[in-house]
Amino acid sequence: MVFVRTTPPRPIDVTAVFPELAPLARAAIRLHPRAGSPSVWESSVGGPLLWPAEEPWPHCESSHPDSGFRQSPGEARLERRVRARLHRDPRGPQYTPEEAAIKERNDARFMERLDAGPPWPAESPVPMLPVAQLYARDVPLLRPPGQADLLQVLWCPYDHKPHPKPSTALFWQSAAGVGDVLAVPPEPYEADWRGNYVPEPCLLAPEQITEYPNSLDLSAEVRQLIGDWSRWQTADVGVDSSYADYPEEFYDCELADAPGWKVGGWPPWGRTDPNPQFCAVCNIQMAPLLTIASFEWDGGTRGWAPYEDQAAAFAAGHVAGQNPAQPTAIEVGSTDNLQIYVCPSSPDHPHTDLIP
Repeated sequence: MVFVRTTPPRPIDVTAVFPELAPLARAAIRLHPRAGSPSVWESSVGGPLLWPAEEPWPHCESSHPDSGFRQSPGEARLERRVRARLHRDPRGPQYTPEEAAIKERNDARFMERLDAGPPWPAESPVPMLPVAQLYARDVPLLRPPGQADLLQVLWCPYDHKPHPKPSTALFWQSAAGVGDVLAVPPEPYEADWRGNYVPEPCLLAPEQITEYPNSLDLSAEVRQLIGDWSRWQTADVGVDSSYADYPEEFYDCELADAPGWKVGGWPPWGRTDPNPQFCAVCNIQMAPLLTIASFEWDGGTRGWAPYEDQAAAFAAGHVAGQNPAQPTAIEVGSTDNLQIYVCPSSPDHPHTDLIP
């Protein structure tokens, strides 16, 4: 299925009001994940990977907490599915025949693991979960190394110290060089007990946009200009007077960096102050690669909702598992973003990630 998502034009041309921002423009590609059934030959979030059958599947070697609540990724997805169906049809059966079959398979795997006995997978290498697969043909900002044309992102679905976030891994592949594809990758026995690190399969509708820095990333001089209400009034661009005391809020919410999953662009600061990342090998400042978002928009950024989603974005009364702003079902931190950074001088240098 081919679908598109279209970001509405920004309410004003911010560079017409603040030409000082023009040199700071950056390209970004909004990925617009939406629920679907991607194949290994498609860009996706939470979908199957074009992974060579002869290559070992990535595992996390770190120690992991035993949550005591053993919910596998399959069980997390089934629970969401049942909850969504019962929300639509409260009088429906506890499980449909198809759901009952999935539950039976999940229960069988659970019993197999119990019979095998310790050590539990939480105490041993944990198979990583696919998070995103991005083909360069769909996301040209990727700039893969050598003959590669495919980025694969996986993570371990547990919180890792020192900061509570999943541990990520990046792999570049050449799609043409992949022969037999691994049909059934291993899955972790359990995931983060909330299931927030288990993505739902989503197709993508990549869209290139132009972004500007969050106000926290601006110099003190430009930030002062942004916060000067008289400058906005003089420009006569129709900004609502309710922003008179906090024009930076209008700038950050409506004009700067886009919310949601994206490649490139500017960091979505807010949880922390700007925290530039530097390569552990060459000490060069790293560049944002991928933003993994808990939500595609929220109450303050609904203006970024694509035309095709605006009816849903402005509707009231969403419940867990039904929010159109959270198609991936991922929730990082306290409804935050996880941003992955890479070294611009060498793809072989280790990446880093943080909750900005």
